[in-house]
Amino acid sequence: MTTEHEADQRRRLERAREIALFRYSLVQELIGPGLTSAERGRRHRLMAAVEHPGPGGQRVRVSYQSIGRWKRAYLGGGFEALVPAPRQASARTPAEVLELAAALKRENPGRTAAQVQRILRATSGWSPSDRTLQRLFTRLELPAGPGGQREAFGRFEAARANELWTGDALHGPAVGGRKAYLFAFIDDHSRAVMGARWAFHEDVVRLAAALRPALATRGVPESVYVDNGSAFVDAWLLRACASLGIKLVHSRPHRPQGRGKIEKFLRTVREQFLVELAGRDPGDRSPSAGIAELNRLFDAWVAASYHKAVHSETGQSPLARWTAGIPVPLPLPTPAQLREAFLWSERRMVKKTATVSLHGNLYQVDASLVGAVVELIFDPFDLTAIEVRHKGRPSGTAVPFVIGRHRHAKTRTPDRGQREEPEPTGIDYLRILDQAHGRELASQINYAALISGEEAGSEKGDGRA
Repeated sequence: MTTEHEADQRRRLERAREIALFRYSLVQELIGPGLTSAERGRRHRLMAAVEHPGPGGQRVRVSYQSIGRWKRAYLGGGFEALVPAPRQASARTPAEVLELAAALKRENPGRTAAQVQRILRATSGWSPSDRTLQRLFTRLELPAGPGGQREAFGRFEAARANELWTGDALHGPAVGGRKAYLFAFIDDHSRAVMGARWAFHEDVVRLAAALRPALATRGVPESVYVDNGSAFVDAWLLRACASLGIKLVHSRPHRPQGRGKIEKFLRTVREQFLVELAGRDPGDRSPSAGIAELNRLFDAWVAASYHKAVHSETGQSPLARWTAGIPVPLPLPTPAQLREAFLWSERRMVKKTATVSLHGNLYQVDASLVGAVVELIFDPFDLTAIEVRHKGRPSGTAVPFVIGRHRHAKTRTPDRGQREEPEPTGIDYLRILDQAHGRELASQINYAALISGEEAGSEKGDGRA
């Protein structure tokens, strides 16, 4: 009996050491002396996002918080601090208790782990710790609170400004009888608005209209974190990010962890900005003028109210925190870099007649490219000027041969012909902010000047998407 007990203890110790070695294999990636804080952050997030071969050979996923806890333990106590204490079999929670706890949580998702613990104690006289119950609920993907919102939302924070931008789209009010959409990007570290634009379509062209001026005036972030909406998974966005060296990250479907800050910002837009539009339509005169007015008022609200208000989590105003965290002078992409990033591309095989087709148009290319697969680089607003590249090298231009479409279908413009009526008069909160903002637009970022209307300037073929 003693021999069996000793063998059991030896197995437990070996298991504990295997666990410690596994933990160290992750920690060592974060403690290299030559790593910057940004590189550590990227590696940390990457390790938490993928599966690893676990101590027993099975594939496991480790949370961001656990990796950070192991790192702190190792730095404070060395390898031995990573070795878990051998557990006794009698300390394991019976499966029927865990099943009952999960059933109680599913029955009423609003119950916290502490509340489930109270119920278990009242019914059976004993309960596992609330920490054990929290781990159980997380593993089973049970909601952490009322409405299914999970406790982990928004806990991660980028270490510095421009390390991570988060983007999303908001379905907004009707403007001139047409629904408006907001594309917005915020800086994760400061919560400052990097770029935002209202438009009539929720597509990649309008996304680009919000992102391009942000990159031109706020700099290039290391990463952009977006969801899986059609505009955010468009191949153009991936090409633009790759061209500028930006890592594009998509949240996993139905697992929106890390998006708490952008969700909170969009909720703030609803509660502080859109509420002031109640009963008034900026597009009463015309939809195009209305969307321009909406963007102007929104810019004023961001600059005069949101950016100056002290954030409840950071204790600083968003713009002040962002400004304090960026290098001076701020490195900005050149106009040539931005133009290249915001061009679109598609691959085509050159026919025997030395022609290629693109969106119903036919173009003549160099005869030496017959049979080759080439990349066509173009401005979606001007399909008459096409650059040809082969194996990454410039190979002349595609000469228009038959042109039936002069611009990409996604660049559609708002419907015309709505009746014009006098603009409503009166003073409201947003106009007060707009007037207070006033002269600051000349010295701060002015998205309204960059993009004055839904399609203003886009048809001039300047490469702007």
